[in-house]
Amino acid sequence: MVTIPLTQRGADLLKSELQRLKSVERHAVIQAIAEARAQGDLSENAEYEAAKDKQGFIEGRIKELESKLAAAQVIDPAALDAGGKVVFGSTVDLEDAKSGAKVTYQIVGDDEADLKLGLISISSPIARALIGKEAGDVAEVQAPGGLKHWEIVDVRYA
Repeated sequence: MVTIPLTQRGADLLKSELQRLKSVERHAVIQAIAEARAQGDLSENAEYEAAKDKQGFIEGRIKELESKLAAAQVIDPAALDAGGKVVFGSTVDLEDAKSGAKVTYQIVGDDEADLKLGLISISSPIARALIGKEAGDVAEVQAPGGLKHWEIVDVRYA
């Protein structure tokens, strides 16, 4: 079985979404189906079809989340001791070698990535270029705008 790396924060987000789908969304769609059925002829009932479609989506998402959580390998960045190397869960301060622009990213699982929050996916080009490097190293990243060189200023595990 393939494991899915997640931070504790990412695992908690998936668990809360699963709980919400099971306890709130599932019951709401069942109620909507019951109300649509009460209106009579189901063959021409758009509300019934929409509710059934939503039910299918919710059940599919529940199965997907349960599968991901079952295969999850939860990694606590604070418990890591990678000797200053960039690994999954680490927070990396970078400086663009050309422009001097500074950014901070945490490398997380695919499901928890959010660039606005500085969370980049482990499978992203920049994360793949950073893995295994340490402070002072320069990572070359092929970006849509061309080749970028990022100097690693600091690596933290928090």
